[in-house]
Amino acid sequence: MKKSRKLIVAIIIILAAGLYYYVSLPAINIHSSDVWFFVLFLLAAAAVLYAVRKKLGRGELKQNKVMKTLGVLVLGVGVIYLIGALLSSPIVNAKKYQKLMKVEEGEFTEDVEELSFDKIPLLDKDTAELLGDRKMGSMVDMVSQFEADEIYSQINYKGNPVRVTPLKYASLIKWFTNRSNGIPAYIRINMATQTTELVKLEEGIKYTTSEHFNRNIYRHLRFAHPTYIYDDLSFEIDEEGTPYWIAPVKKFNIGLFGGETVGKVVLCNAVTGETEEYKIEDVPQWVDRAYSADLLVDLFDYYGTLKHGFFNSVLGQKDCLKTTDGYNYLALDDDVWMYTGVTSVNGDQSNVGFVLSNQRTMETKYYKVEGATETSAMSSAEGQVQNLKYTATFPLLLNIADEPTYFMALKDDAGLVKKYAMVNVQKYQIVAIGDSVSQCEENYLDLLLSNGVKEVEKDTREVMTATGKITKIAQAVIDGSSHYYVMLEGSDEIFDVSVVDFIDIVKYDVGQEVTIEYKQGEKANTVMSLTEGKAAADTKTEE
Repeated sequence: MKKSRKLIVAIIIILAAGLYYYVSLPAINIHSSDVWFFVLFLLAAAAVLYAVRKKLGRGELKQNKVMKTLGVLVLGVGVIYLIGALLSSPIVNAKKYQKLMKVEEGEFTEDVEELSFDKIPLLDKDTAELLGDRKMGSMVDMVSQFEADEIYSQINYKGNPVRVTPLKYASLIKWFTNRSNGIPAYIRINMATQTTELVKLEEGIKYTTSEHFNRNIYRHLRFAHPTYIYDDLSFEIDEEGTPYWIAPVKKFNIGLFGGETVGKVVLCNAVTGETEEYKIEDVPQWVDRAYSADLLVDLFDYYGTLKHGFFNSVLGQKDCLKTTDGYNYLALDDDVWMYTGVTSVNGDQSNVGFVLSNQRTMETKYYKVEGATETSAMSSAEGQVQNLKYTATFPLLLNIADEPTYFMALKDDAGLVKKYAMVNVQKYQIVAIGDSVSQCEENYLDLLLSNGVKEVEKDTREVMTATGKITKIAQAVIDGSSHYYVMLEGSDEIFDVSVVDFIDIVKYDVGQEVTIEYKQGEKANTVMSLTEGKAAADTKTEE
């Protein structure tokens, strides 16, 4: 009987341990806090079972010995864990924590180029989710079975800033009826053009967050690598549009639990479940997120606050810097860089600079630019439209005319983007609002000139002349103004004629001979004068 009771107890403990492991998925790794709690759970479960036997009056003396042994083990594991946590903390390892991230000082105008509007992400994650939900609502063949996941990872895809997210099963019943074919599509949103696509796949996504058993992506990765401690997963697509899960593997550089960075990355094909692992320095170029923004923020905070030790960071706080309350993303050189402001720890309302940190390589640059915090800039923008009660998104840092500039969207109560705002970082009283990005930029540049931040550049371009018959003429409206674009016989040049300046252009048609004085431009030449017929004999003609 005693042997059978022991066998039953052992089976119960094994089943409980197996269930706990299957649900909580702790890494079998001494650096994992979860595995320490797993051991404590096993010891506690054993203690409870023995306590029940004791209450039934079976083997009381022996049970006391066992309970004492289990108690000592629980206490011992707990003490070792606490000591390990203390020895891994910044309290005793401030210098090591401060050196986890290498930070270089950068030159803003050299490192951050002016981006064309089709490369600037105009939407935040919340707006992307609204667009994704709307797209799902229009797909009558899918909306009853699937819904958009909340992931919406921001990546660069073929040179464009996009957010991608897989679909997920709408309910447990929908999972049961559709799991054999998997999830048939993912959503891709161009953050610059606001184009939303539902990308259908030839073979469905089998490994997702909405699976319930072995194909659940967290469980699949745990069983593939039982000892790996993963950071937050992200969903990305390669250049061919194949969906992958990106699983960064934590590296602990200080003691048992401290100094987290990323040592390697596991890529899991979301369709087939096949995995590949790379050292962090060998991660493929198309992967955009190995380091999460939160991890990068933590690493810079260690760098900024621990220069003179832990206790200075708490008490004297000399030379202590920290990141502001938020971050955004900037696309540079086909990588995604995390942006956040840097301020002093005394809680003032100004930034002393900002940080750009590469989410694939951890390369980090600090820029000394004093100015407004992001929160102050958001308040300034909202103040310009306070009668409309629009709210500003967290700013994106842009280079506009070699000026560090906060760019943000202004949204209504429904979460829809209604206007755009630009706020000068150093002079945040300079606030421009526009219904379009181009209009906002034009208003902003005018404010830079009128406030003396920029001077009007002297136009040194030579005035040239061309004469010929009109071969093509087309009309367009640019920022509310009408323009005619003209081509002349024997020339590939395009001439931009403003209707406001030259109203007679509306009378001209193909075949008429004209003389144009112009200044050369990148895409089209700016017309300075326009007359019908040939130029005077002494006028030099440029063809």
